[in-house]
Parts: sequence; structure tokens; C-alpha cells
Amino acid sequence: MNNFTLHLHSATRHETIAGVTSFVATDASGSFGIQPGRARCMSVLEYGLARFRVGEAPWQYLACPGAVLRFADAQLIISTRRYLYDPDHARVAALLGGQLAEEEQALHAVKDNLRQLEQELLQRLRQLERGAA
Repeated sequence: MNNFTLHLHSATRHETIAGVTSFVATDASGSFGIQPGRARCMSVLEYGLARFRVGEAPWQYLACPGAVLRFADAQLIISTRRYLYDPDHARVAALLGGQLAEEEQALHAVKDNLRQLEQELLQRLRQLERGAA
């Protein structure tokens, strides 16, 4: 088998891309590649760009704010909150730096607010326990 199928899953859509011959991404250990016939693997992709090639066509660039990757039985599955891909590296890099970066910042702000709310609730519960005792 000289190719594999790429399945892109996000919160709002799913795409299947057949005939992929190469995939390159980055995880916590560094950059790695997947080609047909590779052994099973699983990884957590970092925020940034990956790339893939269908046949001998030019590279397609994939931007995502982190993802879970699984490769087995000639099926590469990438699950992420959101993704963008384009053959133009500059365009997808700009989208990554703009749109996805803004979403990541908003998500971090929400997480910080939730953490602060949780701390305030715990503090209020402690005060109520002291008052009831």
C-alpha cells in the first residue's frame, strides 16, 4: 500500500482525504513523519503547523491548536477543536498566527476565569462551614 487516508475531526466538521503519501507534524518530542506502512502510533500534536502530501501534489499545510493523532491500519485520524488547511504556507501560517491564536487566548481567559471562580466558591464554602460550626 502506497498511501493512507487522513481523517480530520473537529468540533464542527469532519473531512476525509484519501491518497495521502506523507504527513509531518510536531509533538513534545520534536518533529516526526508518517508514511504508508508505518507501525501504529499515537501522539499529541502541539499548537502549530503540520503538513501532508496527496500523491506527488504540493504539500498542504494544516494549522491546529493542538490535536490527538492516531495512526493504524492505513488510517490517520486527527482530532482537534478546530483546524484549517491550505496549500499556501504563508496564508495558513497567517491564519494560525491570527485567528487560531485569538481563539487560544480567549480559551485561556475562560479557563483562568473558571479557576478564579472555583477558588472563590471554595473560599465561600469554607466561610459558611465556619459560620455553621
